Amino acid sequence: MISAAGVRCAAGRAGVFFGLVAGVVLSAGTALAASQPMVTGGLTSQPIGHYDFCRLNPAECSIKERDAGPAQMTGALWRKIVAVNIAVNAAIKPMNDIDIYGRDEVWTYPDNGEGDCEDYVLEKRRTLSREGVSLSDLLITVVRKPDGEGHAVLTVRTSKGDFVLDNLTDSVRQWDETGYNYLKRQSAENTGRWVTIREGQTTMVGSVK
Repeated sequence: MISAAGVRCAAGRAGVFFGLVAGVVLSAGTALAASQPMVTGGLTSQPIGHYDFCRLNPAECSIKERDAGPAQMTGALWRKIVAVNIAVNAAIKPMNDIDIYGRDEVWTYPDNGEGDCEDYVLEKRRTLSREGVSLSDLLITVVRKPDGEGHAVLTVRTSKGDFVLDNLTDSVRQWDETGYNYLKRQSAENTGRWVTIREGQTTMVGSVK
């Protein structure tokens, strides 16, 4: 299934100070509080932008990995996650697909230094994968912001819970501290498939199938 529902990305970001402080605190040895992970359900529709991305990059969307469980959270992993979120947010100029490509829902790597939310996500995912984080723990996730606008973030699964990397903030937050409604995310076992997010989101998930 392919979902025609678009992901309208907002531009801009905030919160650099908090993100930097968070990295320093954990590096100093302070324990990070654990959170319950997202509860996922069955297979669901693939966003149209990801479908088109997969047509152009088939090798990236046919990776099947055994889900060995969330990555073990360490001080080194936390510092890496925070650093990548800040670096990618700073490196990419926020622009929407209409202005760049003349059409909506273009998911691509922002190699030209411009992009919207999905492009930030793809770059963060690529960077963390190159640094040794398993793709089964780096999951593109579609959400709705409190204003109802669609948005995409990167979920990093860890032993301390699911953390969200977002182009709208340099703060790396637990998924349940963002204020978003979670709709769907990539499967942890197949990069070309998507699953529902069940925890409290059944109505929202159904609306975008």
